[in-house]
Amino acid sequence: MRDYIIMTDSCCDLNQQEVDELGLTVLPLSFTIDGKTYLNTPDHADMSPEEFFAKIAAGENSTTAAANVGQFDEAMRRALDAGKDILCICFSGALSTTYQSACIAAETVLAKHPEGRIRVIDSLSASLGQGLLMYLTAHKKLEENLTLDQLGDWVEENKLHVCHWFTVDDLNYLKKGGRVSAATALVGTMLSIKPIMHTSDEGKLTVVGKARGRKSSLNTLIDTVGRLGIDLQDQVMFICQADCQAEAEAVAAQLKQRYGVKEVYINYIGPVIGSHTGPNTMGLFFVGTER
Repeated sequence: MRDYIIMTDSCCDLNQQEVDELGLTVLPLSFTIDGKTYLNTPDHADMSPEEFFAKIAAGENSTTAAANVGQFDEAMRRALDAGKDILCICFSGALSTTYQSACIAAETVLAKHPEGRIRVIDSLSASLGQGLLMYLTAHKKLEENLTLDQLGDWVEENKLHVCHWFTVDDLNYLKKGGRVSAATALVGTMLSIKPIMHTSDEGKLTVVGKARGRKSSLNTLIDTVGRLGIDLQDQVMFICQADCQAEAEAVAAQLKQRYGVKEVYINYIGPVIGSHTGPNTMGLFFVGTER
């Protein structure tokens, strides 16, 4: 049996230490701000999250670009040249063309490496929801020594159990991305209404509720874990935050106190996701009965 690597993209919002520990190959997406394009990498070498969120809080506009075919082609060719097959798990195809780029590259590379094997999967996930899926996948490989197809089948069977629940502080960033109307953003801002959102089974960003005020929105996220989560005391959960570390730590403490959650990782939201959600966004990711 040929060895294989697990490949993903930087919208998983895992940091460099986590990527190294999990043994992942991560391809960067990019963002453009101040007229200059930067790579969104796990080590944040081009720009730190703190600097990025300070810029957009000050009114700078950021646009994003998917990982392209050429990036996947080069990375996939390099792996196959080294004698390794590839399980590639990508940012939701409903939110980016990254998955499509990976599929195109895989077909091209395999035409020249017929001895190789590349399986590309749409995670239908984003941010640390994708990150949690990668964490679970990497541990599954390490602990059970599964073949590429066995692990790929496990991902397909389990990806819709990775729950993505989050809230944003400023509806205007969602308005820019066409997620809410201008009228909804205006009224919500005036009334301090915070949307409760999740990533649907189709991998789309969906508004599923509203809360009056920040505290209420965060409590709704915590309550949702109790409603949907399974085997909570055995879970590792992820929280993503955009310059609201103290609140994220308070939510993590509540998860441990109320549900006995084993461990909670807290990471910054990367610039690609953060461009569309804005400062003070917080997301909570866990395994549940359904999304």
